[in-house]
Amino acid sequence: MRRTFRTRSLLFAAVAAAALAVTWTGSAATAKTVNGTVGPGFTIRLTMNGKQVTKLKAGKPYRFVISDQADIHDFHLSGPGLNRVLTSVEFTGTKSFVLRLKKGSYRFVCDPHSSIMHGRFLVS
Repeated sequence: MRRTFRTRSLLFAAVAAAALAVTWTGSAATAKTVNGTVGPGFTIRLTMNGKQVTKLKAGKPYRFVISDQADIHDFHLSGPGLNRVLTSVEFTGTKSFVLRLKKGSYRFVCDPHSSIMHGRFLVS
């Protein structure tokens, strides 16, 4: 009797873990990619399929792939319910994040150079 209970518990845990993995990878796998770049000069941009991002859909998963090409810049994204430095000033390289955005106006900036390195897009 005890062995049957343990077997069922392990089976339940395995099924739950598998379902969670499918849910997580499913949303990440269907996420459209938004490419962000900062540097190497004084440029910052967001593109999707080679075009500047001006509008995204609320609630959909987007994979933000940020390429930080200079250790004097960061990539800071903010908007409704989100205020996140995706790459720090010291960091160079690429980072990836899956985000679901809410309706509203979003801003991305390089904090040390925010007066000249910034952009906006809408989520509806």
